[in-house]
Amino acid sequence: MIRIFIGYDKHETVAFHVLSHSLLRNSSEPIEIIPLVKSQLRKFYNRERSTIESTDFSFTRFLVPYLSGFSGWSLFMDCDMLCLADIEELWSLQREEFAVMCVKHEYQPSGGLKFLDQIQTKYEKKNWSSVMLFNNEKCMALTPKVVQSESGLFLHQFKWLIDDAQIGALPKEWNYLVGEPAGSITAPKLIHYTLGGPYFDEFSNCEHAELWRDEYDRMTYSMRRK
Repeated sequence: MIRIFIGYDKHETVAFHVLSHSLLRNSSEPIEIIPLVKSQLRKFYNRERSTIESTDFSFTRFLVPYLSGFSGWSLFMDCDMLCLADIEELWSLQREEFAVMCVKHEYQPSGGLKFLDQIQTKYEKKNWSSVMLFNNEKCMALTPKVVQSESGLFLHQFKWLIDDAQIGALPKEWNYLVGEPAGSITAPKLIHYTLGGPYFDEFSNCEHAELWRDEYDRMTYSMRRK
């Protein structure tokens, strides 16, 4: 079973469902999709959302190993994505020597704002945490207490690891950043609408918007037939 946690935010509900549909449609193996809904985590996580958190899952993503019982592997991804390939391909890239695996982007965001006028924070390892393949047993430092209290930079820059040698690299096609210089991939497998998805009017004509709308149409086909 491929265990996938997807960040959930009420402003991007449609994004969550379209991404889930694309994962289900393309997967050759059984998958389990778990939305990270902040309000459902209150028994052990009640951190107030700060001005630097652009979504409700900015920090809750680091609870994935805990929610997985610090056992096996789990995949996290932002909801503003679209999967074009079999997610089993990514799942099969697991390497036991690493605690976490991600696409190691090397860039600085091009603008100061993104969707809904959210602040575009700039820091080392930007967007590394938007897709993470967790080797949960090696991520036991990520307790609810740590995720509740530590800074955003501590979490997103993987300072909870002993060192960066514990971070494995995933191929860049598994986190293609639309509209950012870290892109330039001819055949992306996982498209990331990091600045804003086609479901926002401002980004309705962004790169690969037509692919997202095609997936939306597939998902709602039976509804439109009635």
